[in-house]
Amino acid sequence: MPPPDLDALRTLAANHRWTWDVPTRRLLDQLPGAEPDRHPVASIERLDHEQLLAWIDDHRAEIDACHRGLLQLLADSPQPVVAYLSPEFGIAAAVRQYSGGLGILAGDHLKAASDLGVPLVGIGLFYREGFFRQQIDRNGQTERYQATRPEAFGAVDTGTVVDVPVTGETVYARVWQLMVGRTRLLLLDTDIPANGSRARKITDRLYSGDRRHRLEQELVLGVGGVRALRALTVDPEVFHLNEGHACFGLLELLAERRRAGSPLPAAIEAVRSQTLFTTHTPVPAGIDRFEQRLVGPALEPWAEELGVTVAEVIDWAHLPSDGPKAPFNTAALAIELCGRANGVSQLHASVSRKLFASLPRARRIEGITNGVHARTWVDPDLQSLYDHQLGPGWDNGDPEAWSRVARIDREEFRRIRHRGRRALADLVAERTGTPLDGEGCIIGFARRFATYKRAALLLRDRTGLAASFEAGARFVFAGKAHPADDEGKAVLAELAAFADSARGRGRIVLVPDYDIGVARALYAGCDVWLNNPVRPREASGTSGEKAALNGVLNCSILDGWWADWYLDGIGWAIPTSDADVESERDDEEAVAIHRVLVDDVLPVVADPVRCWTMTSAMLAHLGPKVTAGRMVAEYDRRFYRPIRDGR
Repeated sequence: MPPPDLDALRTLAANHRWTWDVPTRRLLDQLPGAEPDRHPVASIERLDHEQLLAWIDDHRAEIDACHRGLLQLLADSPQPVVAYLSPEFGIAAAVRQYSGGLGILAGDHLKAASDLGVPLVGIGLFYREGFFRQQIDRNGQTERYQATRPEAFGAVDTGTVVDVPVTGETVYARVWQLMVGRTRLLLLDTDIPANGSRARKITDRLYSGDRRHRLEQELVLGVGGVRALRALTVDPEVFHLNEGHACFGLLELLAERRRAGSPLPAAIEAVRSQTLFTTHTPVPAGIDRFEQRLVGPALEPWAEELGVTVAEVIDWAHLPSDGPKAPFNTAALAIELCGRANGVSQLHASVSRKLFASLPRARRIEGITNGVHARTWVDPDLQSLYDHQLGPGWDNGDPEAWSRVARIDREEFRRIRHRGRRALADLVAERTGTPLDGEGCIIGFARRFATYKRAALLLRDRTGLAASFEAGARFVFAGKAHPADDEGKAVLAELAAFADSARGRGRIVLVPDYDIGVARALYAGCDVWLNNPVRPREASGTSGEKAALNGVLNCSILDGWWADWYLDGIGWAIPTSDADVESERDDEEAVAIHRVLVDDVLPVVADPVRCWTMTSAMLAHLGPKVTAGRMVAEYDRRFYRPIRDGR
């Protein structure tokens, strides 16, 4: 039997509360051989028994205190009644089960549910090779994948295996459980001996492969997710679909009702009464569509159980604006069969109602603006300052706590921010070999390199860029382009080449292998956060919210969350162009960026008094709004509780 302290240490490492509990994180960071990319469970596995016991003996009091805190939290764990289905979850940098904003949002949702005691269980897929690792040179991005074991980051085999019909084949999926505070996350894994070689690869990588591979993953997520809950005797009252990737679970829920004897119309109404769909894209290209010839065979088992034809099921998923070939539209199916739907900002909800205007039920799409999990993203020293001077509740958006912003010690705040700046400079030098040039204003930009986000927009106006450099602007970029997104990779390559040029070196840097750890360093070390998407294509864009909670001022196009909450005096709004021609629009907005930077942003950042006045106003205004605690509480109040109560 392992000694109790070793069991306690393993429990602390396996439960991802350490990603936001600072004492536990600092304890685990002291493990011999600990590295930012290495999960603490893996660090423990690498140590020989005697070395591990000696380390435990030196840290016994810390282990005991952190373990008692975790046990106290877990003792008040509610039985889950909300099932949250998502294709990706961003929990920690070492758990590479996420690619971008959708996954980060999902991870923050689970963490906030744990904080608030919202009775929620997450359901996703376990990707054996996760999302890719990235290397960057002046020619752009190359990808590599690393295999991992679920046990290496604390997942536990539940002993449950579910079967899913996948285009004429029965596919089996093992169910792993990961703990995120007091929230359970179930991950389905098809790489098991019961499957043939093709089926074992269904959950190999996140967002890779052809359309058939994507379809198979979504069948396992939706259908397998519902079946996993049933097998584990979890009986949710609410099913929340985080995007349309889990839409096939709605067919399984309908089939359950039909098996119990309900007529189809009654089954549809029953499913609608317990389901919520959150859409995350304001553009048609962001929605999964499957050609009828591909999806038809996969739908046959459910059409038969529901007593309808495959054509009728496809018709439920038909968005008339998709054209005469009528592909199977996952978002359209979710809107048709879910009783409630929402976008992720108020502007996005309005755009979504127009995007899906040909669906009568789309008129009901509401808006809940995304938030971020404060304890995950705010610099630990800054958290301590907020705890001391704002009081409890700031991390969940308590307006009373944020009304005390005037109490924040400006000099201590400045010292913390300066330490973050030095740490970012060290990271940049380590990752790129290029030191940041001078003591100017560090402007951050970190997100997926999707073309609509226009990472290289500021390069279009070289005269303005030179003026920004002269005024003290230094830019730090990070992000990944999808391996199949040639246009996004071309944008990244353009930026990489300029960063490596004589004009750009030391003034623009591109940090490789963007992940949660890199993002946290940018939020702690930048002065200004830049966001310049094509309006209104940024559904929410929460990177700026994370930056704001760290005291970073936003300079952004009025899109997503910034359009919802921007006020004069808390940051800057980049003017948008009315040009109908894309190139003219981009040219005009590139000029606007540098004009705002040179005339407005850089003079404020250079003046400590003006900068603090704006920063404190920003914190007071945005602090109550941008947290995931506020967001999840809003989901609970507006959707989860009314659905559970039958309202």
